[in-house]
Amino acid sequence: MSQIRGPFDEPPDTSFSRFVPALSVVIASTFAVWPVIASFPVFPPLGLLMLLGWRLSRPLSLPVWAALPLGLYDDLLSGQPLGNAMLFWTLCFFMIDLIDQRVVFRDFWQDWLIAGGSICFCLILGRLVASPLAAHVDTLLMLQIAVTTLLFPLATRICTMLTREEETV
Repeated sequence: MSQIRGPFDEPPDTSFSRFVPALSVVIASTFAVWPVIASFPVFPPLGLLMLLGWRLSRPLSLPVWAALPLGLYDDLLSGQPLGNAMLFWTLCFFMIDLIDQRVVFRDFWQDWLIAGGSICFCLILGRLVASPLAAHVDTLLMLQIAVTTLLFPLATRICTMLTREEETV
């Protein structure tokens, strides 16, 4: 059913720019299948990084439910148990919404702290779900958390650059 717009309602966005955040997360998640030979596998979850970059830099760019299908796509490509990223990314979105309700103004340092907490949450719980407790991967997991958290400003910068390009078009 179509809803009737009022005289002061904005017309719906029909441009391609509304798909840019979701497509950038999908492209970043696709990098998980890139063949990389490494002695220490600390490749950061780029899909999660871009998702957090969009959510924290442009809060209205992705709806809350967008974490579910984007997490499904990441689960299918990364080899994690199905539903892992779907659940954890959605819980991160809920956590960020809760923080948005409580805190009126956020600084970039607070965004970085929120992103670091979300990255820790997703990677540690993902390790608990995907690998047995006897596996000795904790040191590499902490290194992966540190690398991913340090790459958050770059992800935010990429999101900002993509937004600027879409605003000038």
